[in-house]
Amino acid sequence: MVRFENVFMRYDGGPVILRDVSFELEPGSFHFLTGGSGAGKSTLLRLMYLGARPVSGRVHLFDRDISKIRRSERPAMRRRVGVVFQDFRLIPHLSALDNVALPLRIAGTREALIREHVPELLAWVGLSGHLDALPATLSGGQQQRIAIARAVIGRPSLLLADEPTGNVDDRIAIRLLYLFEELNKMGTTVLIATHNESLVRRFDHPRLHLEGARLTRATVRGATVSAPAGAAARPG
Repeated sequence: MVRFENVFMRYDGGPVILRDVSFELEPGSFHFLTGGSGAGKSTLLRLMYLGARPVSGRVHLFDRDISKIRRSERPAMRRRVGVVFQDFRLIPHLSALDNVALPLRIAGTREALIREHVPELLAWVGLSGHLDALPATLSGGQQQRIAIARAVIGRPSLLLADEPTGNVDDRIAIRLLYLFEELNKMGTTVLIATHNESLVRRFDHPRLHLEGARLTRATVRGATVSAPAGAAARPG
């Protein structure tokens, strides 16, 4: 599903963000991605959804080297990846329902199916009373739940979530993790970047951990990790 080979990443000559990072994620696996602020979690996710290319090393997505994917192929590749961005990236002039429906409409889904499934999912994340609300009228936590619903509505092959529970209370956070687990049971590979150690411990999925620009620690159920010299791969 995903393979990193000795990936090195920095932006415009700035500090090194990822150094010699190598790992594989098996199809259907579920992992947390942990590490302190600035550890490189968002950059690692960005490489996976074709938002950037590494300075050196290789990133393979769906068994394709992303550096060799033609521009014309990128939209179809991206549609296989659901992304929950830390800053939500909702379309401000679209309602909650229309924001969530957007991936389905791009994919050509029949409107009758959209009108059936989108309200069901919004009800599941606790927003049944806000179908017609514009993002600016909603709280940060409500906007986050819309962004999550939009990311999962198309049952993507790969789901990447950057701090998806950062603006919600613990009750909603647990509910959202159950949603991610249900999607995973249907075959979606899930990677969630989070600072929330209580959630990581509660759900007990394996983790990848970034520290000092390196992948320094990982549990390996569902993943293969190649630790660089001087960095041990150990259970975490």
